[in-house]
Amino acid sequence: MSRTRLGRWLIAAPMAVLALATIYPLLFTANVAMKTRREYILDRFSLAPTMHWENIGTAWNSVGMARYFLNSLIVVTGAVTLLLLFGSMAGFALSRLRFRGSSALFMICLAALFIPFQVIMVPLARTMADTGLIDTYPGLILAYVAQYLPFTVFLMTSYYRAVPAEIVDAARIDGNTVYGVYRRIMLPMGAPALLSVGILNALFCWNDVLISLLMMPSADHRTLMVGVTSLRGQYSDDIPTFAAGVLIAAVPVLVTYLFLQRQIADGVTAGATKG
Repeated sequence: MSRTRLGRWLIAAPMAVLALATIYPLLFTANVAMKTRREYILDRFSLAPTMHWENIGTAWNSVGMARYFLNSLIVVTGAVTLLLLFGSMAGFALSRLRFRGSSALFMICLAALFIPFQVIMVPLARTMADTGLIDTYPGLILAYVAQYLPFTVFLMTSYYRAVPAEIVDAARIDGNTVYGVYRRIMLPMGAPALLSVGILNALFCWNDVLISLLMMPSADHRTLMVGVTSLRGQYSDDIPTFAAGVLIAAVPVLVTYLFLQRQIADGVTAGATKG
């Protein structure tokens, strides 16, 4: 075996093991979701003899998963919209507008990436309670914007710094204002980065449990992931129904990864490859 082929095998073998370790829990969950309670108790690891789709219907209808799904959709859409708007504007300002303190402001945004949410969760909860935003859609949306805006600003700033300065100068010579340069030049050119960052932020918000659990204490406003965790307590003796709920929550994420994996990878590496 040649040295090149041996090197490829040394890389491919651990990656194959990693892929199997990632895929197996999903396949196991889908298999359990298709079993009856009796079939699961008798043999947890065997293949489901028949597909019992009624477990998914039970998880969707009886515990309010449909409502949780709608709550997540509303919150994620609102949060991602604000993140892209504020992140793109801040990225343009920090990369192309020269003003006093711009470098320090960028470093503050960068430092905010390293602050865990657990450090700020108590003051955030008290602030939201004092302003009447606890258990409301705007409150959770603003919490997500505050948590993920530094990440968005960092990536958009890094991306916009790679845009040639001559393009911006030519737009200003043509009579565009700062807002005109942003809207007509920078915003269209930043569309690939905005798509990547938007997908990543949507996945972050969709998969979140801690912030949602803190900001949405009532059952009516739970997001989907919080609803899945509560499903575990309600159906502790009915694992197939619980597995069906987990499958419902995982399907949107899997579809996103399946069709937009290139954009997700671009978003992850944007800060390292741009600027």
